[in-house]
Amino acid sequence: MAYTAADVKNLRERTGAGMMDCKKALDESGGDFEAAVDGLRAKGLAAAAKKSSRTAAEGLVGIAVTGTRGVAVEVNSETDFVAKNDQFQDFVRKTTEVALGAGSDDVEALKGAAYPGGTTVGDALTNNVATIGENQQIRRMKTVEVAQGLVVPYMHNAAAPNLGKIGVLVALESEAAADVLEALGKQIAMHIAAAFPLALSADDLDAELLERERKVAAEKAAESGKPANVQEKMVEGAVAKYAKENALLSQVFVMDNKTPVQQVVDQAGKEAGTRIVLKDFVRFQLGEGIEKKETDFAAEVAAAVQG
Repeated sequence: MAYTAADVKNLRERTGAGMMDCKKALDESGGDFEAAVDGLRAKGLAAAAKKSSRTAAEGLVGIAVTGTRGVAVEVNSETDFVAKNDQFQDFVRKTTEVALGAGSDDVEALKGAAYPGGTTVGDALTNNVATIGENQQIRRMKTVEVAQGLVVPYMHNAAAPNLGKIGVLVALESEAAADVLEALGKQIAMHIAAAFPLALSADDLDAELLERERKVAAEKAAESGKPANVQEKMVEGAVAKYAKENALLSQVFVMDNKTPVQQVVDQAGKEAGTRIVLKDFVRFQLGEGIEKKETDFAAEVAAAVQG
């Protein structure tokens, strides 16, 4: 019994199994669709779709760099236990390497990209879900690049080389020697991991965040009972302070707790005899912004039993 590409697509949608697994199941069943479904269920590969609704807030951040280009990728799992799994770590590492060569930061495009072994990233992910038994998601990715200079990686709380809880990339544009940029980038990356800047400069801060801060400041100023013109100055001062404290270039460098990061970069350039520009950065913290569902142990066991 022959089958078509549409059959493979339908089988994938029905079971949640990977494309290659669906093709193999149809081959083994001679094109019999229902037999292919049963075959995938017997192998445990059809369970992947059921797991996709579970909250995945653990996992790993992966980083990869090649000279002037770097990428960070976050892949989530349900438990920290899976993050220690060799299969999961291998997947995150290889996916990050694939992402390094991607032309955009589009996660869906990444899922369709070629993955080692003749499959796609998305199908490899589906296979992981089925074989490991937990929901896993490629949550986000970001690439930084400079025309000339260096992208410096740093992993805080590393679980394995270039894999961990907080991944940082620092993009430095300059003609300075690589060792100079490496040393400077490493210090700035450690600062970023600790200080959690929200943007490179005050101008880059999200407008909604600034507006929210302005409203909070306005409420506080109104409670002071001071004249309107004084309240206005209080609000502007509060917003300016917020911007200064949350933009990387104006943050106080954690290494000496007194010098703005911009001055640290400028001084390094002066000592190297050439200009150094902190062009961009990435800071991915595992599970950041994901709302974890609180369940009791009995509920977790029941969920596991139901697959």
